[in-house]
Amino acid sequence: MKAYLFPGQGAQFSGMGKELYSSTDGKKLFEKANKILGFDISKIMFNGSREDLKQTNVTQPAIFIHSVILSILLGKSFNPDMVSGHSLGEFSALTAIGSVSFEDGLTLVSKRAKAMQSACNLNPGTMAAVIGVDHKLVEKICLDTVGIVVAANYNCPGQLVISGEMSAIKNACESLKTQGARRVLILPVGGAFHSPLMEPARDELARAIDDVSLTSPICPIYQNVTSLPIKDPETIKANLISQLTAPVKWTSIVKNMLDDGVKEFIEVGPGKVLQGLSKKIDSNCKTKSATII
Repeated sequence: MKAYLFPGQGAQFSGMGKELYSSTDGKKLFEKANKILGFDISKIMFNGSREDLKQTNVTQPAIFIHSVILSILLGKSFNPDMVSGHSLGEFSALTAIGSVSFEDGLTLVSKRAKAMQSACNLNPGTMAAVIGVDHKLVEKICLDTVGIVVAANYNCPGQLVISGEMSAIKNACESLKTQGARRVLILPVGGAFHSPLMEPARDELARAIDDVSLTSPICPIYQNVTSLPIKDPETIKANLISQLTAPVKWTSIVKNMLDDGVKEFIEVGPGKVLQGLSKKIDSNCKTKSATII
């Protein structure tokens, strides 16, 4: 059995998607994306600086566009038994498996990015990677820290990301260092994603999702909020909304997929972040990048 994985924010790089643009079908899809968004995102993807690509209204659509166009160009070789996506990647995965159209998926991602940016402006915050301590200790320190700080991404054993208010993140990081964390690193992100500080974006995203027609996908999607396989469109919608303020349960997702019979993980999109995390969760699992032959 094969599982296809779709990366989230942070996987972007200048030049992403150039090889996909070289085909006629790929070029048409990039041009369609530019028209939907109302600006030339392909130009930024191919030639933009790191700073250009870090803007949330660019980053999220860019990764979505790269991942989904790649899945389309794979044609019949894209035949997943199950899929999952890390945060933003959940939208790419749903589009790739036919639950939502390319147009609606990209529009949703664009609205999500703008709503999240507005929430960041309203409630400034940040995130930090924590390496080398058990997740239970991280959760305890978050609870004991004054202010808003939560475990946001359970990426793999010994690697979590915390999210919250600036001062709370700083204090939690200091506590984690004294409690034996091998490394604590404040991340260069624009806000406190997957935390209560994203609550202001919920209503706007909920309205956008309610306006879109989701159909039952061709295979189950293991969603971030529950880490369980889902095919029911209404449940998928509810989980997409909850994902804004809930943690990404990536370790559980990969373990559940392995328990359900996955023999190979194939990453669809820029970078190899999810392949690396999969190997850290189970060193015996097979991984590779999706490529156009």
